[in-house]
Amino acid sequence: MSPILFVLVPILMLAAWLPGWWVRRTLQRYSEPADRYYGSGAMLARLLLDKHGLTQVSVEESETGDHYDPEGRAVRLSAHTYHQRSLTAVTVAAHEVGHALQHAEGYAPLALRERLVRFAIKGQRLGAMMMVAVPVITVLTRHPAPGLLFVLAGLLSMGLAAVVHLVTLPTEFDASFRRALPMLERGGYLHPSDQPHARKILEAAALTYVGQSLMTLLNIAAWLRFLRR
Repeated sequence: MSPILFVLVPILMLAAWLPGWWVRRTLQRYSEPADRYYGSGAMLARLLLDKHGLTQVSVEESETGDHYDPEGRAVRLSAHTYHQRSLTAVTVAAHEVGHALQHAEGYAPLALRERLVRFAIKGQRLGAMMMVAVPVITVLTRHPAPGLLFVLAGLLSMGLAAVVHLVTLPTEFDASFRRALPMLERGGYLHPSDQPHARKILEAAALTYVGQSLMTLLNIAAWLRFLRR
């Protein structure tokens, strides 16, 4: 490894790890006290959805983390967010309701993200099948040309994930700061002293994908470097 790469690689790895660490730390910090508010995250989500006329959107407990499911028309919340009454729980719930509002309004970046997600799932499946099949084809044909398909398969699998993460960022910031935060402030759902902290939580919710994007790009760089050997 060259001296430049010896210094650069740890810096890039740290840059990819820090956003995720900051998100986890921020959400955990404001998870206590767990009974700070009268209602739980699920109760607030239901209240906000009904207030905006989205009575057909359900609020469900989920084992796959906090997210909005456009196809199922459901705000799905982790056990912590669903049941607890902490600042983190109510703020994250409002963020996911923000995505439901985007869907109801036909917010174009959200629709683009959903199309890209469906395309990425198919592309990653194709890439995985190619990575399995290409070595076999190379052995059978004894020709190096299929190796290019192997490279393409790896880039397809990882590159599509990076694109989805990057396209997701504007959608996340919109859900946090154009929708969730105004709803919380106008409705008076937060203690006044909690409003600056809620902004930090919403920043964390929006930046969840930054670390994932950087990590995916690092994986692509490592893949290309491996192929150059």
